[in-house]
Amino acid sequence: MDRTRRERRQGQAVVRGRLVPESTHDQRLLDRQGPADWLHMDPWRVMRIQAEFVEGFGQLAELPRAVTVFGSARTPDGSPEYAMGVALGRAIAEAGYAVVTGGGPGVMEAANRGAREVDGAWSVGLGIELPFEQRMNDYVDLGIEFRYFFVRKTMFVKYSCGFIALPGGFGTLDELFEALTLVQTRKVTSFPVVLMGTEFWGGLIDWVKRALLGTGKIAERDLDLITVTDDVDEAVRVIVESDRARSRQRQEELEAARGYEAEPQ
Repeated sequence: MDRTRRERRQGQAVVRGRLVPESTHDQRLLDRQGPADWLHMDPWRVMRIQAEFVEGFGQLAELPRAVTVFGSARTPDGSPEYAMGVALGRAIAEAGYAVVTGGGPGVMEAANRGAREVDGAWSVGLGIELPFEQRMNDYVDLGIEFRYFFVRKTMFVKYSCGFIALPGGFGTLDELFEALTLVQTRKVTSFPVVLMGTEFWGGLIDWVKRALLGTGKIAERDLDLITVTDDVDEAVRVIVESDRARSRQRQEELEAARGYEAEPQ
């Protein structure tokens, strides 16, 4: 087989060679079209988007409690960050959670690899169609390929108890700040966000304090949404304690609702 041929995953399909299109589904969706093109194209895209949501919900419906790990696809095996990713994936799995990543190489592979070292653990990858193809890493047990970023992001949030971000690039920053925005605006509740690597993230945190908090663009309490650490055990502890607190709150709400229903009207 010629391994130099171009290859791209498109949802459940694989295309190679001359069949690889010059743009992705996301690109075509976001491109500005002619004034009436949407009449002929966008309604069909809505159906494809709907199908991706249905596929994702169906495949992940039985997923146990999970933690999503973000980080650079460019982190090499053998680096300290890769080793941290393996240790983190293993610790998350040992705590009883599924490990969810973007399914690619680097830190994502490391976290999936750590999860695979624990018997009975779930190692999940949620991939995305990109112009430069990156295949699903070999340590993923359940892998789903998405065409649209926003569908994939929904799956990350819906099925996770929290996010842990290791050092990464634009994609990691995008996912990090989207998670923080969802927590800040209470679109999701009791959802911890942990940054692994104090040296890497220190400059960003300093900038947030100076440029955002210092000029009143965020509140002091917004900084409490973020935990920065180098300790794998601390990162997992933050997730576990938040998850337990949320479970207790739900149980109390259920008991209160049952008590209200039992009262004579």
